[in-house]
Amino acid sequence: MKTNVNIYISSKNSEKRIHPVNIEKLTEPNINNNSLVKINKSTERQTLLGFGGSFTEASSSIYSGLDKDKKEEIIEAYFGSSGNRYSMARTHINSCDFSLENYAHVETSGDTELKTFSISRNKKTLIPFIKDALKKTKNEVRIMASPWSPPAWMKTNEQMNFGGKIKEEYKESWANYYCKFIERYETEKIPIWGISVQNEPEAKQTWDSCIYTAEEERDFIKYYLGPALKNYNLLDKKLIIWDHNRDNMVERARTVLSDPGAAKYVWGTGFHWYCGDHFDNVQKVHDEFPDKELIFTEGCQEGGPHIGSWDLGERYATSIINDLNRWTVGWIDWNLILNELGGPNHVKNYCSAPIIVDTSSQEILYQSSYYYMGHFSRFMKPGDTVIDSNSDNENLHVLSSINSSKDSIQTVVLNKEDDSAGFQYLRDNNISDICIPERSIITIVDKL
Repeated sequence: MKTNVNIYISSKNSEKRIHPVNIEKLTEPNINNNSLVKINKSTERQTLLGFGGSFTEASSSIYSGLDKDKKEEIIEAYFGSSGNRYSMARTHINSCDFSLENYAHVETSGDTELKTFSISRNKKTLIPFIKDALKKTKNEVRIMASPWSPPAWMKTNEQMNFGGKIKEEYKESWANYYCKFIERYETEKIPIWGISVQNEPEAKQTWDSCIYTAEEERDFIKYYLGPALKNYNLLDKKLIIWDHNRDNMVERARTVLSDPGAAKYVWGTGFHWYCGDHFDNVQKVHDEFPDKELIFTEGCQEGGPHIGSWDLGERYATSIINDLNRWTVGWIDWNLILNELGGPNHVKNYCSAPIIVDTSSQEILYQSSYYYMGHFSRFMKPGDTVIDSNSDNENLHVLSSINSSKDSIQTVVLNKEDDSAGFQYLRDNNISDICIPERSIITIVDKL
């Protein structure tokens, strides 16, 4: 029996991009449909917060130079009802590698009372970009903020780049710094949903970075950052630990979350993808600390813009499917837009983004990662619940959610292989025969 489904497809070997397609068009009479994709709506998991991307100074510097219609196109593409409907975002406290240079909100050495704290630089391009997105969504975007480095004068190496650590005598001021940032942004009517302690605390980067061992992060939260959030009446903000790769996330979570004095301030664990998949580690953190949340806070393809690459989208979808099937509640991409070089970046650490802007012509170039993100973010909304789904074909990757009204199931099926794959979609007693083309992704919207 045919289920009441609508299907949307993006396929490498066609022009279709999140394109509605009749189910009969995805049924080949001679295809082998022995594979089974089974949906079990009675097994519910986590409630989703949504999907998003990051507001960086690099992105905002490109955005600010665009014509009005191009700006509107980008905001609609990411945050509008006809676009990817992003509901989450990330931004940086002080500069990051995708800033135009190193900078801090307090440049005056020794200003422990933060009297010179200023976000005036951010008001030039970064805050206007964020405000345009918030206007489009009527403020329905959860924004997290992450520091890449404290000001140079607070650090052991006396510079923002190349790692270093926060000096003991400045830990209290640094903790208050996060709170000042939140307050100043909210004065600008930009609500901050949460913060992470430190971006990539194990990485000594050639750009803005700061090192914390697991014990140092635990104690900074316990004795400084947690109490500062309490003193500023900001305990409603979500505090995220780790904010680094999946490879070492279990050890970090154990050290911090096993300590009640630190754990009481922590909402969850954030993670990136730059050191291999390690998806099982996401599940392990959930299993050991089921009362804490999991959130993917950054990922992008490194080494340039990769314009036209289909692998980009497949990498995004592989990560989203595996992360969300292991209790992740939100998935935030890195830069929203970059230029044709994959920058700007003050140390030439060029990367890709789902939207690349040719700054000479203002042409907006949508990458496969944009469409693959959309196969999730356009259909799986905040408040939806991930449900059990599985495929007996190891080459078909599956994720399902049920909406908050319990009247629709959204299932994404990814085929990264060079051959088409037939399968039977089974939900309750409803079966549909579907053939997904090679190098394609489909979203099945199943009305209950």
